[in-house]
Amino acid sequence: MSLKPTPTQNSLPLKTSGYRSLAEALDYAAQGTTGCNFHNGRGQLTSVLTYGELRERARETALRLTALGLPRGSRIALVADTQPEFHVMFFACQYAGLVPVPLPAAVHLGGKEAFVKHLRALLIDCRARAAYASRDFQAFLAEAVEGLDLAVSGTLEAFEALEPADALPDPPAPDDLAYLQYTSGSTRFPRGTMITQRAVLTNLAGILQYGVQIRRGDRYMSWLPFYHDMGLVGLILGPVVSQLSVDYLGTRDFAMRPRLWLELISRNGATISYSPPFGFALVARRLREGDLDRFDLSAWRVAGVGAEMIRSSWLDRFAEALEPSKFSPSAFLPCYGMAECSLAVSFAPLAQGLEVDRLDADLLARERRAAPIDADADADTRVTEFVNCGRPLPDYEVEIRDTSGRILPERHCGTIYLRGPSVMSGYANNEDATREALTDDGWLNTGDVGYRAGDSLFITGRAKDLLIINGRNIWPQDLEYLAEQQPEVRPEDASAFAIPAEDGSEVAVLVVQCREQDPFRQARLVERLRQQIQSEFGIACLIELVPLHTLPRTSSGKLSRSGTRLDFLKRNGLENTEVLPRELVDRTPHTQALNTAD
Repeated sequence: MSLKPTPTQNSLPLKTSGYRSLAEALDYAAQGTTGCNFHNGRGQLTSVLTYGELRERARETALRLTALGLPRGSRIALVADTQPEFHVMFFACQYAGLVPVPLPAAVHLGGKEAFVKHLRALLIDCRARAAYASRDFQAFLAEAVEGLDLAVSGTLEAFEALEPADALPDPPAPDDLAYLQYTSGSTRFPRGTMITQRAVLTNLAGILQYGVQIRRGDRYMSWLPFYHDMGLVGLILGPVVSQLSVDYLGTRDFAMRPRLWLELISRNGATISYSPPFGFALVARRLREGDLDRFDLSAWRVAGVGAEMIRSSWLDRFAEALEPSKFSPSAFLPCYGMAECSLAVSFAPLAQGLEVDRLDADLLARERRAAPIDADADADTRVTEFVNCGRPLPDYEVEIRDTSGRILPERHCGTIYLRGPSVMSGYANNEDATREALTDDGWLNTGDVGYRAGDSLFITGRAKDLLIINGRNIWPQDLEYLAEQQPEVRPEDASAFAIPAEDGSEVAVLVVQCREQDPFRQARLVERLRQQIQSEFGIACLIELVPLHTLPRTSSGKLSRSGTRLDFLKRNGLENTEVLPRELVDRTPHTQALNTAD
């Protein structure tokens, strides 16, 4: 008997708020007929999990978790593969009074050794008492947990084999933790945000009521990883809290065949689907002329875009390419958010599409002032563009502050500070990081830079120079640390940043001061670094060797990544475009070393 996807229409009255816990939200959704649908890399429906079935399986598994006798609030690590068993384990933790911790499921990002090392670091950091992985990741988890004191680890079957308790504990209270969400792909600086039931449910109510303005008959589609805040909160918890059906495609399957995203939206009539900007760019690059007649994207009313800097040109190309498939540019819904705020902070107006602010780039660079370009501006004026990320959700306060903490006026760039009901409680087991991020009166230092224009928020960059490569967060100090471990490199002789390439991707660049004069040894250093970065982080990196005393420093003596980036652009004649041409991205490490370290 062939599988049938869960229906789009639901008999339940739509309800998006009033829940005390995520478990209570699932209790309500389980009374309907909607649920989750999982598709493989050929677009075939492989698993269907209604919310009724999810609740039943989650509660059965929760009884077995309860029998372990773990203290309430204990952390349960979940390797977040795109499988229905993840949903079961996540909600089993909710019913059992335990805290799920979604962890990356992406071996290709650095190979087996790097993945196992990263997984183990996160297990230790979150102080996991048990750990789950799907069959595809079972062997990696088994290696990562060696020597750790865990009550149980393995696939869902390992948990289902436990003897059940007689009854479930009391349901979660609003101020109990709902989950821990790790904020970056860093192996050296893991930070797990602590999100309460009240925080995530408040954020979801705002997203559903004010952001996407959810409707009966909406349907979600997602290829986002389950360990990402947008994938977890927006596309797992969002459908449950709104009782809507959702179609899933694995992240790896999307990367291999990105057009499947459009095929599933078209086939199932999905109305809501999100992606970081690079996802739209990837699809646009992979489209063939014959594809356009196959897709009908007319139902896609919310094409959410966020999670990284939004480049309007990538989205414009996507919309132009898919016009024959009835995609409407007005479907684009830019937003701003982060794991520290559960998920969302602001949304652009619905059905408006992209609103781009064109600024004087030099004035922005010199004075941090976001001055719009006049129609009669000089033709030589350098222009930079930023996308309107909209108004903050209700009950959110937003301030733009300078380095002294003073509130800046409209159209002045500074660090974005937020205060609201869905801000995290802090970073788990990391008091120092919590003190750096949260003030005593509840303001969150986002680490992002932006400005206000009227009621709208514009994001201009990352204050801490976080690299986002193919949608993955990579701390520059991790790349720099690898360089500094080489015998030819001294501490603080490396600086990392990212630059967009012609194809719409982001390229990591590592500039290294090198004492080695022999060109062949320079080439070996570059190749060694390239291989280690590929192994550790799963990314390609353009490595440039420069003479000693080349890297710029701030007035306080610290290395300036922004200054290094600017110098790199100038050395390569890119200061006017700030885009890497393909020939530079593809330049061999040997040639790169010889050309830059004379």
